[in-house]
Amino acid sequence: YDIIVDLQGLFKSGILTFIARGRRKIALNGGREASSIFVNERVAIPDPNIHALERYLYIARYLGVTELDWNGQIPIHNTDKRYVNHLLQKIGNGRTLIAVNPMAKWETKLWGLDRFACLADRIKEELNAVVIFTGSESDTKAIKTILSRMNTSALNLAGKTTLKELAYLYQKCAIVISTDTGPMHIAAAMTSPVVIALFGPTSPFKTGPYGAKHRVIRTGLECSPCFKKKCDDMSCMKKIAVEMVFEAVKEVLTSTKKL
Repeated sequence: YDIIVDLQGLFKSGILTFIARGRRKIALNGGREASSIFVNERVAIPDPNIHALERYLYIARYLGVTELDWNGQIPIHNTDKRYVNHLLQKIGNGRTLIAVNPMAKWETKLWGLDRFACLADRIKEELNAVVIFTGSESDTKAIKTILSRMNTSALNLAGKTTLKELAYLYQKCAIVISTDTGPMHIAAAMTSPVVIALFGPTSPFKTGPYGAKHRVIRTGLECSPCFKKKCDDMSCMKKIAVEMVFEAVKEVLTSTKKL
């Protein structure tokens, strides 16, 4: 390779960068786990606490990119649109769509299946919106459990979309409610939905949904963010009440005139 860029900044990514054949090996200065020792070029940033996206743009500038009118919207093809529209055809036109992405790889990022079931019921009963659950194939079982605990109905599209199809699905939604995970960032990159993100063990200031219109709900405990994948207590997520999230949904729908 001519250039290898380590954006992750961990020991394991640093090792891979080190052993790979590349003339220029670049990373942000001060990477975690001493990862920056494995590269031969280090990019300084003035504030280490800025959002990850803005940190990565410093590398783009370092490489000579001058036009940084960033737009992260994922390009959608007509085939993606047709497939998603087919999935939604039973809903009908004019309904307010709210997507819920309840799962995450870290156990400490999870909010709880019962809470999502209660939230979805309230959205359906009190706001008359259509709730659509999203996730990967491996999330299907958990989402089916959520549906079984609901008093109302919701659409389960977990494992039924590609990333581009998921992006277009989110584009059609008024709100996307999500834990701190990849689909949250896909939703934030699209122009239409407002993301309501639930944060506990991680930092929304560094890896939250990018954009001023999006909302983060967190309890702000002293131990948060801890960046731990395991926790016996998980109070930072458990203390996020259903009412807190529901009120945020109502406020967004009211402010966007979709309620």
